[in-house]
Amino acid sequence: MRLHALAPALLAPAMLTLALSACGGGVHYRPVSDTPVRIGPAYTVRGVTYTPAADPHYDMLGYATWYGNESGNQVANGERFRPDWITAAHKTLPLPSYVEVTSLDTGRRILVRVNDRGPFGESARIIDLSKGAAELLGVRAKGKAAVRVRVVQPDEHDRKALRKGHTARQLSPVSGRALANLQAQFARGVGPR
Repeated sequence: MRLHALAPALLAPAMLTLALSACGGGVHYRPVSDTPVRIGPAYTVRGVTYTPAADPHYDMLGYATWYGNESGNQVANGERFRPDWITAAHKTLPLPSYVEVTSLDTGRRILVRVNDRGPFGESARIIDLSKGAAELLGVRAKGKAAVRVRVVQPDEHDRKALRKGHTARQLSPVSGRALANLQAQFARGVGPR
């Protein structure tokens, strides 16, 4: 039997396998939900070990960066990443968590749903905002911005809006006096914790 006569016989099973894997394969995303809350075990990235934990009093000053090119990827809690949604990545908070993020440049505050892990690398970076969250906070053009991040328990209306990809209620900016205090703490390298 000649090789060209065998080619269709050999190629047919490979094509069938490829077609079947495309139908049933792929990533299975978790539905967007607040339950179950996942804390997860300690994990190591680039030689640094992070230990997730519930911390209802989390209140830190540091830098926020943003990400948005990973559209469609699976985030750490199993959901699909949608760059225009108001979400974020944090190294240790339970997934999901809700945080209030305050820009230390403007005093603008937003509510954000944490559903991913990161940022990794520079220790002063405490949160990675989605592109949508960075735009809402007004820090997207900066790339890296000084912020305050604190855990909050928003009402169900705000949680539902964020779970559906919408913005939560608009928060009033912090007062000029409070902002000056946060900026002074940040300059000294201390936080409200």
